Amino acid sequence: MQVPTTSQLIRFNKPYGVLSQFTPEGRWRGLQDFIDLAGVYVAGRLDGDSEGLLLLTDDGKLQARISDPRFKLEKTYWAQVEGLPEEAALQALCQGVQLNDGMTLPARARLLQPPPAVWERDPPIRVRLNKPTAWIELIIREGRNRQVRRMTAAVGHPTLRLIRAAIGPYTLDGLAPGTWQRQGPQAT
Repeated sequence: MQVPTTSQLIRFNKPYGVLSQFTPEGRWRGLQDFIDLAGVYVAGRLDGDSEGLLLLTDDGKLQARISDPRFKLEKTYWAQVEGLPEEAALQALCQGVQLNDGMTLPARARLLQPPPAVWERDPPIRVRLNKPTAWIELIIREGRNRQVRRMTAAVGHPTLRLIRAAIGPYTLDGLAPGTWQRQGPQAT
């Protein structure tokens, strides 16, 4: 009989301008500026110009379950996009979008009305007075490079701001930007 061990799982609200690695690189800051824990590693990644939920763990098996697309863990994103998407654009996202590296899997997409109550971004997004913006919730099971940004652009609505709100059952709830929280013990 194998005795289960416990592992750490950390939820972190990654601010804009921070990489999904501990060391800084170029103009981007690293996680070391926010998380002073030894032995934890990022499970999945989030681009430096994206914000929101990042999970870290000290358990390699848990890290693989969270980040490997074969396990189909849903990731929920809130994308502030240029323009006001019509039903056809949302339906295209739901059916899958042709990108330069192939067709995406079907997603779930909806307009967020009212927009989510989120923090101000530093620096703020560019605003064009003659072009309105809207927020879309997009739930995907893949993790291609810059996938959400490429998907919204493919349907005519470039992403101006991107926040990952959830990974599977884990959410941003209760986390201000730049803060982290240890979850309860995870059975492995």
